[in-house]
Amino acid sequence: MSSPVPANPHASNAWLDGLNPPQREAVTTTEGPVLMLAGAGTGKTAALTARLANLLRQRLAWPSEILCVTFTNKAAREMRERVGNLIGPAVEGMPWLGTFHAIAAKMLRRHAELVGLQSNFTIIDTDDQLRLLKQLVVAEGIDEKRWPARQLAGLIDKWKNRGLNPADLDALENEAYANGKGQRFYALYQNRLRELNACDFGDLLMHMLNIFRREREVLEMWQQRFKYVMVDEYQDTNAVQYLWLRLLAQNRKNICVVGDDDQSIYSWRGAEVANILRFEKDFPGAKVIRLEQNYRSTPHILGAASGLIAENSERLGKTLWTEVDGGDKVRVIGVWDAPEEARRIGDEIERLEREGAPLDRVAILVRAQFQTRTIEDRFIQIGLGYRIVGGFRFYERAEIRDALAYLRIIASPQDDLAFERIYNTPKRGLGDKTLEKLHRHARARSIPLSLASVEILDTDELPARARGTLAALMRDFGRWRDASKSLVPAELARTILDESGYTAALQAEKTAEAAGRLENLTELARAMEEYETLGDFLEHVSLVMDNEAVADEEKVTIMTIHAAKGLEFDNVFLPGWEEGVFPSQRSLDEGGLASLEEERRLAYVAITRARRHCTILHAANRQIYGQWTSSIPSRFIGELPAEHIEEETTLSGGASMWRANWSEREDPFAHVAQATPSRGASRGPGWQRAAAQPYNPQPRRIAETTRSAASFAAKPRSDISVGARVFHEKFGYGTVAEQEGNKLEIDFESAGRKRVIDSFVKLAG
Repeated sequence: MSSPVPANPHASNAWLDGLNPPQREAVTTTEGPVLMLAGAGTGKTAALTARLANLLRQRLAWPSEILCVTFTNKAAREMRERVGNLIGPAVEGMPWLGTFHAIAAKMLRRHAELVGLQSNFTIIDTDDQLRLLKQLVVAEGIDEKRWPARQLAGLIDKWKNRGLNPADLDALENEAYANGKGQRFYALYQNRLRELNACDFGDLLMHMLNIFRREREVLEMWQQRFKYVMVDEYQDTNAVQYLWLRLLAQNRKNICVVGDDDQSIYSWRGAEVANILRFEKDFPGAKVIRLEQNYRSTPHILGAASGLIAENSERLGKTLWTEVDGGDKVRVIGVWDAPEEARRIGDEIERLEREGAPLDRVAILVRAQFQTRTIEDRFIQIGLGYRIVGGFRFYERAEIRDALAYLRIIASPQDDLAFERIYNTPKRGLGDKTLEKLHRHARARSIPLSLASVEILDTDELPARARGTLAALMRDFGRWRDASKSLVPAELARTILDESGYTAALQAEKTAEAAGRLENLTELARAMEEYETLGDFLEHVSLVMDNEAVADEEKVTIMTIHAAKGLEFDNVFLPGWEEGVFPSQRSLDEGGLASLEEERRLAYVAITRARRHCTILHAANRQIYGQWTSSIPSRFIGELPAEHIEEETTLSGGASMWRANWSEREDPFAHVAQATPSRGASRGPGWQRAAAQPYNPQPRRIAETTRSAASFAAKPRSDISVGARVFHEKFGYGTVAEQEGNKLEIDFESAGRKRVIDSFVKLAG
């Protein structure tokens, strides 16, 4: 057992110095359940580390008798360092200060035999997990293209996050994979892991939860070991973490959890805000201590954020305040479109730079990664340094590189690097052996791989199956190359991604990550709409990717709001605050009111990242698939208190601008308010303020066409109309459902609805 903490040589309790009264109360209330409800920027880390130091200095527990759980290794390391600064080397005797996974793994090695493992079990990573699941799927004769192993991995991870064993799955969960085989594959996977003496990360807590439930003596041993339990970021716990913690703390009930229900934004990875909301029910008599004094932001920033989050019904409630005086109001700027939004942000940041503001204290926080493209392009154009945090630059993302490789091989058949990247992407069954033979043939003839592929088809070097697959791919390349002579670049890209199966492969994964990749590909097509030829666009991309910032220069930070949680910046820009973008339409479709409240919490997190200045932007128009689509400001803008915001628009006439541009007779957004009667869906005071702006009878008009670019690429065929039965070389037979110029929406019998160009189909007799 660790050595007891020596007496403090100093007369005073130094770890209490500098704490405000609620923080001090949270530190000194050592017995019984405590919920430290800590708002954004209220010093919760200082209070948590001081509480840990207090327990040790007051000799209330040995270092090894305190369980302190964090979500990241970085948080655990920082806490250890902070406590060490307060009380010295005694903190090194704390073996149970760490992440959920690290602590659960340490426990499991002591009880591995109870779940059929040995103490030296291996923890497999994501790649090994996917490889193992693919083997099981193939062995069971399941079509891996239709039911990807990655989808199964996501489901199993979700089930483990919820504390569900294979036997716990209901009929609906079972149906989620391979038409009712979810439970079987989950069980097969777990059996295979045991045979390999292995577990995945989800198993670490899942196995310990099962042991605690089945082995009472083991549970009681751990309950007796820990006199105090402390948990950081409790609002981010998932079901299995919550159940594990609740069991451990039920005996002594000396549990202190720190969190903020208003910052629970990770439901997509299993977090449940209900865990923190029901803490008082789980631990009757719990003391709730609210940390409400904010040390980060100005009164207007706090007022705007507080007014917004007050619209949520599922919250415990708190009122943030600050001793800081003054400060600018939150700016809300309406612009015409995404390029103008990027220009405005660039102009504002250049102004800040001229005024002496460090660029590394400026951040642009987006709801989705696809939003960064126009901003990146603008910054490169004006030479403004930036860095993407938590991801890659737009043109460096894997799915974008794949799409560009397809386009490069169409533009330049000699591009061997592009050919190598996509000849088996998505998976076609063309493996390394086939590529090796192509390389050998290409070297012998001094020709590019694409030409070597054509020539090798006339030989017997490849097995029949590989030869057939390669022949089909080369026919596709030829057809796309011909199409590139008549199609605009954006439509060519959409056609290639659709017909190659790339889009379908991402759709089949049915994960949030895959949905994000699809959004990025949609944004790529939007970018291409600005260029007349494929060559012009590819040259632009080359220049962008070659434009590396100087290593030691200050850079603006661009990141998603999710990635920004816990950070702060002097100046924060929040683009894309429009309905459908933020709140995300996909989230609303999937989760209804619960998702709307989480989106609002995400908006609250975004605003409270700002220390001095916060600027929100929204665009009146977004270009999607070649068509200008009108947008309305996010409902969250309408929920911001008027006294804390300053509105500005580059548009003429506020809400009347949209009416004048799109219809003289009807309000184009009336159906939106009527169709979404949920809380916060109707037009709030922000919209009413915009509508009240003076009407300009000669507003700025949309210069670009509202028809898709493909409509002008070629004259539509006169022999095809809605209802016609057609044949497509890739998708088979189908019926034309919609027609716009030379662009068709076709319901294919085997491939579902697809969007194709009429020159790619034949009339079926």
